[in-house]
Amino acid sequence: MQLIDNFNFAGKKAIVRVDFNVPLNKETGAVSDDTRIRGALPTIKKIIADGGSAILMSHMGRPKQNPDPKFSLKQIVSAIESNLGMKIQFVDDCMKADAAVAALKPGEVLLLENLRFYEEEEGKPRGEFANDDEKAAAKKALKDKQKEFAKKLASYANVYVNDAFGTAHRAHGSTAVIADYFDENSKMFGFLINSELKAMDSVLNEAKAPFTAIMGGAKVSDKIMIIENLLNRVQNLIIGGGMTYTFIKALGGKIGNSLCEEDKMDLALEILNKAKEKGVKVYLPTDAVNADAFDANANTCVSKTNETPDGWMGLDIADESIKTFDEVIANSKTVLWNGPMGVFEMDKFAKGTTAVAHAVAKATSNGAFTLIGGGDSVAAINKNKLADKVSYVSTGGGAMLEYMEGKVLPGIKAIRGK
Repeated sequence: MQLIDNFNFAGKKAIVRVDFNVPLNKETGAVSDDTRIRGALPTIKKIIADGGSAILMSHMGRPKQNPDPKFSLKQIVSAIESNLGMKIQFVDDCMKADAAVAALKPGEVLLLENLRFYEEEEGKPRGEFANDDEKAAAKKALKDKQKEFAKKLASYANVYVNDAFGTAHRAHGSTAVIADYFDENSKMFGFLINSELKAMDSVLNEAKAPFTAIMGGAKVSDKIMIIENLLNRVQNLIIGGGMTYTFIKALGGKIGNSLCEEDKMDLALEILNKAKEKGVKVYLPTDAVNADAFDANANTCVSKTNETPDGWMGLDIADESIKTFDEVIANSKTVLWNGPMGVFEMDKFAKGTTAVAHAVAKATSNGAFTLIGGGDSVAAINKNKLADKVSYVSTGGGAMLEYMEGKVLPGIKAIRGK
């Protein structure tokens, strides 16, 4: 497998799949968080420093038509330029870039318009279908068109670099199919994907004990695969967030109006039994901050997690749970955190998630390897300005989960072969 570190891009045109699906300010249209742009800089700078030229391609949002100004990458050109410290070129149709590519000189950067303006990128047919057969036929026809789409993108360059970990779990035109048009020596991962894979592989294969996984979020069903995979690796499993209450009710507790997946209670008990068989200690919250409505201004009270009053719902962990979780994290040598401890977006219910963020940072300073992934966990780390106080913050929520579940990601397989 070709490595970007020792590849010389001099005189080459490299087409680079980046993940510039960045949030925009609704009022000004400016980029409100440029983390993903900054993450791609080392790869882009390496290409142009070598004397190559970079053709950047990305998606943004979920456009339903081509084109759609709301999702145009033209809106982020200035943010890329300020991060790169140089002017870049922009082509307003990713399928009509031949002239711009031909004129591209060494050391220059070109950004293609949103790949998802074409349904060929995702390989999902748009529109209404009379029946499943009609939809299946449209999907089959689109697969052939997707190959042509990827072939056209590939024709712009001598080298393909995938640096978009956030989309590596999708078999899209620009992440998996395009790799077929480059030989083994002219396709590679960028620095960002390499660092993502290194961080995850070290957690999966080289974790020092005690290894603690912190799983939060709303639903057991969203995390079941990763939990089952981690039970073979961790010594401690901390569970928080809304999925807490599926476990609590399965154990016979009172949960009031708290979120619960009734059809997953057997699964919750199965997880607890498997953990016990494998000697994994499971830590469920013992107390919670409850609200009388799902509202930032709701009335609150604290109770035992398994004694939630009728008419109330648990929206965050409380002090006793915070103290227990803090102690477990402090004694860990490896920590994986995915998912919040409560309704983190409401300040009144963010204390537990914030406390875990600080506990993970403290464990890192004491020598633990800590990996953070998933929107709210990353948001908590960033909000508390702790990104440089943990070992690694993953840019790919869904991709990280699937990789940790042991799944083969199409965008990774296309280059690595496994």
